[in-house]
Amino acid sequence: MNGAQSLLKALIDAANPREFKRRIKMLKIRSISFLLTPTLALALALVLAITGAAFAEDTEEELAKKLSNPVASLISVPLQYNYDKNIGPNDDGSKSVLNIQPVWPFSLNADWNLITRTIVPLMDQHDIPVKGEHDSGLGDILQSFFFSPKEPVGGWILGAGPVFLYPSATDSLLGGEKWGAGPTVVALQQAHGWTYGILANHLESFEGKDDRAYISSTFLQPFVSYTTKTKTTIGLNTESTYDWHNSAWSVPVNFTVGQLFKIGKLPMQLTAGVRYWAESPENGPEGFGARLVLTFLFPK
Repeated sequence: MNGAQSLLKALIDAANPREFKRRIKMLKIRSISFLLTPTLALALALVLAITGAAFAEDTEEELAKKLSNPVASLISVPLQYNYDKNIGPNDDGSKSVLNIQPVWPFSLNADWNLITRTIVPLMDQHDIPVKGEHDSGLGDILQSFFFSPKEPVGGWILGAGPVFLYPSATDSLLGGEKWGAGPTVVALQQAHGWTYGILANHLESFEGKDDRAYISSTFLQPFVSYTTKTKTTIGLNTESTYDWHNSAWSVPVNFTVGQLFKIGKLPMQLTAGVRYWAESPENGPEGFGARLVLTFLFPK
């Protein structure tokens, strides 16, 4: 049975209620499905469905290293939760965002990979833009496509391609109601446990509702991390966005600590951290926030 057949069989098995319950019991998380939103429960079901695929013989240390590389040839599904507060004119607002971020690499030929990185935000916000307002649902989806050489170029791991913004928000307050597109690039080096580099993109809106603001934004994410021999990764980055239309910066600084582990044969990484808003636009978040990430890994 080849890999595609194994994956298809796993998906069919997972659709069987008895098989799904067995996998939930195996991971000792039987009660979690009752605590999740329907969308997150579906995401977990898809993750469990593909655990039947065979894993490669990557060591845990190599997996931890790959997790620090945005264009690694590694299938992963991070579930990233962010909490921010002190939003709005009176600092009454708060926002919770669960980003489902599947990363899927494709081998194009002997020299090149294509890596897709998608961010699907599930949002819940209170007292935004005014006190008493509460909105929750799907935000705008961002999808990047990186064409990446399989071997480093002059010691640098590189990737570049297009990025697209889809107006998928289920509420006008959760998205910009604009289609957007632009270029994205990543460059990094890895040596002696260290990973450092930068990921960047630029978006321009080209279609959407006329009464919504034009989108022209640049995203810059310089990052540095160190992975220990115990598969613990300590990271620092900023996720800075410059809004050219309003001449405003958003600069959250994130400090995180992640640990690689396994449940059965399924490798995962649990990451926790704090974020500080060094700069934010008018009525944007202020002070400290929090981040929690659970990443499912599917080595080829």
